[in-house]
Amino acid sequence: MGEKKRRKQAAAEEKARRAAIERARRAGTEARAARENALSVEAGKKGSMKKGKTKSKKAKSGKGATSAGNGVTGGWTSDPRELLRVGPQFDLADLARDSTPGWDRGRRAAEKWTDTRSEFLSQLQERLYASSRGGSQDSVLLVLQGLDTSGKGGIVRHVVGQVDPQGVEIAAFKAPTEEERQHDFLWRIRPRLPRPGHIGVFDRSHYEDLLVPTAQSLTGRRDEHGESWVVDTDELNRRYHDIYEMEVAATRAGTRIVKVCLMVSYEEQGLRLRERLDRSDKHWKFSTNDLDTRDDWAHFQAAYAEVLSRTSTEIAPWYVIPADRKWYSRLAVTEILTRTLAEIDPTWPSATFDVEAARTRLDTTLTPGSLRKWAREKEAVQEEWITADEAVSLAVDELNAASRLDATRNLTARDHEAGDAPTP
Repeated sequence: MGEKKRRKQAAAEEKARRAAIERARRAGTEARAARENALSVEAGKKGSMKKGKTKSKKAKSGKGATSAGNGVTGGWTSDPRELLRVGPQFDLADLARDSTPGWDRGRRAAEKWTDTRSEFLSQLQERLYASSRGGSQDSVLLVLQGLDTSGKGGIVRHVVGQVDPQGVEIAAFKAPTEEERQHDFLWRIRPRLPRPGHIGVFDRSHYEDLLVPTAQSLTGRRDEHGESWVVDTDELNRRYHDIYEMEVAATRAGTRIVKVCLMVSYEEQGLRLRERLDRSDKHWKFSTNDLDTRDDWAHFQAAYAEVLSRTSTEIAPWYVIPADRKWYSRLAVTEILTRTLAEIDPTWPSATFDVEAARTRLDTTLTPGSLRKWAREKEAVQEEWITADEAVSLAVDELNAASRLDATRNLTARDHEAGDAPTP
């Protein structure tokens, strides 16, 4: 191909590329304008409502609130991070373990939305991974806690398993080894914090070093190996402090910490344990220690309540998820992770090389026929590439706008509740 013809083709391709970009941007701008107008109208309607119309119970459950339509939020009536967050008024005893806060469309719609959301989550995770190549320090740490059978393994397989495994780092923390016991309890934790661009998953975590001693101090039992993990009050308080300091440092370094506690009911846990006993392929998952835990159910619930309330902070809140319905647990964690990544809004890194020079060098290794074929193919799909990438950015903007609106609603609801509360 002659130089003149090459320049002419390059100019035509650049013109087509710019036209595609402009069409995609124009479509995105129009969609954003329509979206912002809808949100503005809805916010205006809410603001004009009388203060007495807001019912406390309704605000708590999220029922009656439609957050930005089904296009960006599916069937969620509100951001699940707002509904499931452990705050000052949280009471574990009031949690209905078979409830589905923020979702009232049923299982089939939930599973369909989880599949759809997983695609978006995967796109955001790819951007997160790629952004680290450009120097971004952003990462996400998903901490999973809950009694056996609560569904932690299912979250790892069915939620985290939907994204590219090269951008995921999973650590499962069991009872500490002899070597680990010679060090501070966080010695084995710090090296497993996620690297930039990665989603780290802790299947159980450093919180076991709070939960187990607290529970054992209430029950007087030892573990299945005859070990006691009870420590004195000063040591336990030191651990609370050290965990907080570690989470502050990790957050400052660019890690978003998502702490999820899956809470299953006593009856449902019993049925899941019975399934493990009745299926020979599940015997390996059963431990007689689980029966001791059931005998001490109330004490373990008290231990969870104390740890959750003391360690849910602004920078690293706990989300307590009713876990009797596995489909809801997976739906909620998928949505929480997706919205967390949307807030980060990772972007593609800029090229660190001369793209045009690399393209020219590559073209010298291809035949004229191959180049002509590629030019036709690229012309057909280039606008699709640009539009698809723009669609992700638009969805991020819309989802963040919906989340901000939900946060404002819930803040207003809490203010109403505080105003309605009797003066002490």
